[in-house]
Amino acid sequence: MNWVPLMEFVRGPLFYFAILFFIAGMAYRLVNVLALGWKKDYVPAKHNKLGGSIVAFLKGVIVWPFIPRISQTATRNPIIYFAGGLFHLGLFVTVLLGAAHILVWKSLLGFGWPSLPLPIIDWLAAIAIISLIVLFINRISNPVLKLLTRVPDYFNLLFVFMPMVTGFFLTHRLFLSYEAMFTIHVLFVDLLLIWIPLSRISHFMFYFYSKARYGAAFAQRGARP
Repeated sequence: MNWVPLMEFVRGPLFYFAILFFIAGMAYRLVNVLALGWKKDYVPAKHNKLGGSIVAFLKGVIVWPFIPRISQTATRNPIIYFAGGLFHLGLFVTVLLGAAHILVWKSLLGFGWPSLPLPIIDWLAAIAIISLIVLFINRISNPVLKLLTRVPDYFNLLFVFMPMVTGFFLTHRLFLSYEAMFTIHVLFVDLLLIWIPLSRISHFMFYFYSKARYGAAFAQRGARP
């Protein structure tokens, strides 16, 4: 099979459509969230809400999203705590600091940045893939999580897992030719970009906004953000 025409399509027209769909979809969701506004406060704030919002936002920057701040989480949910943390760490580092991905960022933004050595990216990618598998097994084996899981949640796992595992196979030239694996990898990246605004994966965009909003709410009540 000649993979070149399909490869040109998924990394060309389909990729740029997916990027535009992602931007438009996330912008729409952000506008909807901002349109909710702020509830009117009928009780005087015990602390400065702006200060609480800033403190919470800065804590969100320093304490990354994949490191929970609740001290009991590691004890109560060790699988979710460690597997979830390692998955997010490996995913973010691979996407932002992998040499191949930096080239993509450079093509989109017009500038790039130094990458991490390939062995480090390789190990982090492998750890992220294994962690995601562990999270999937935990989800289908834990009675509560299994009850709460719906079909879109499984699509979330699938659309995140496939770009990661095909990217790993592509790097190591496993199973298929380079053209075939590259095409499959980029195709799943395109599908992920389209899927994110339609799913709960979009939560990452609202992390810092929600931190600032909760910080203001905590300050209103005199609690620490």
